[in-house]
Amino acid sequence: MKKLMIFVGALTLTGSLFAQKPASDDARYSLEGLANLNTSNGMNFTAPSLRLRYFVNDNIAARVQFGFGGDGSSVVNTPSKESHSYANPAGGDNGTVDIARSAWDLKLGGEYHLAGTDKMSPYFTANVGFGKGSEEQTWTNVFYDASGDLAYAQGMSVAASGGYGTFSWGLGAGFDYYVADNLYLGLELNLTSTTKTTENTIQEITSPLGTQTVTTLGNKMTYTNIGAAHGSVRIGWRF
Repeated sequence: MKKLMIFVGALTLTGSLFAQKPASDDARYSLEGLANLNTSNGMNFTAPSLRLRYFVNDNIAARVQFGFGGDGSSVVNTPSKESHSYANPAGGDNGTVDIARSAWDLKLGGEYHLAGTDKMSPYFTANVGFGKGSEEQTWTNVFYDASGDLAYAQGMSVAASGGYGTFSWGLGAGFDYYVADNLYLGLELNLTSTTKTTENTIQEITSPLGTQTVTTLGNKMTYTNIGAAHGSVRIGWRF
């Protein structure tokens, strides 16, 4: 992060003296990367996103955004895959727990750009979004011990799977600041409402006595971030 800030500062100092925002007649598209910030439960950067915009004219732009972490809470250091090993007290092969996760979200929206200045283009935005996530776990020779912790357990295995879907809408404001020809930095803050529908979680537990299936019913919840903003730090290229 420190190196990124040094790069951004150097870019701003060297290019902003000559930069000027382009007109829609000269550059109708922009492609940008976003480092997303979630302040609903502290300051957490979530997985990055990509956004493509099309400028209908100097004031109006349509946009589509693709990202990871559809529930808005998947932080960057949450791995997509994990593997854990549990020692076999008798020697031989250890027990293992393997976890695989995936999540994505797609947002469609529009922007209204104000007049701003030669370098800065402030705007208001509205969007709707859809997302989906899933998780699968495979336990081999691992189960809970008497204290409730995972430990080696010969002959025990678990296959578990579950997922969720999301629908959201948001209202926000931001700006583009051109630091070089067609190259800009930006900031955007959004107030959002998200409905998250969790699917049933299915567990197949196998022991020396046989296999049983345990189903945990899903649920639906809606949360609105009023007073807590979802923000993004952006760097983009307009062409």
